[in-house]
Amino acid sequence: MKYVIAIIQPHRLEEVQQELENVEIYLMTVSNVLGRGRQKGFTEVYRSVKEVGLLKKIKIEIALNEEFVEPAISAISKGAFSGNTGDGKIFVLDLNEVVRISTSERGSVAIG
Repeated sequence: MKYVIAIIQPHRLEEVQQELENVEIYLMTVSNVLGRGRQKGFTEVYRSVKEVGLLKKIKIEIALNEEFVEPAISAISKGAFSGNTGDGKIFVLDLNEVVRISTSERGSVAIG
């Protein structure tokens, strides 16, 4: 089992969702987050003080069984790609345990 975390541009969320649905991945958690990477945020000067702000991003989190990891990575990459700096990142982590609260199912059956 793996836990996939993707940080993408907000305006690419709909495309990423569509690409994930195309590979039959429907379950996800989506959050509005702030951050900066190579884009280095935006710079404002206010009263002679330079401030670096954080950019709006979307974080998508998906718990997956092994056979869905590569299709998910491909779908997210395809949906989020614009070719510009700031398209985002995908992180893949090992997932040791999943428990479905309503039924007490554990492991890979609890993901779906």
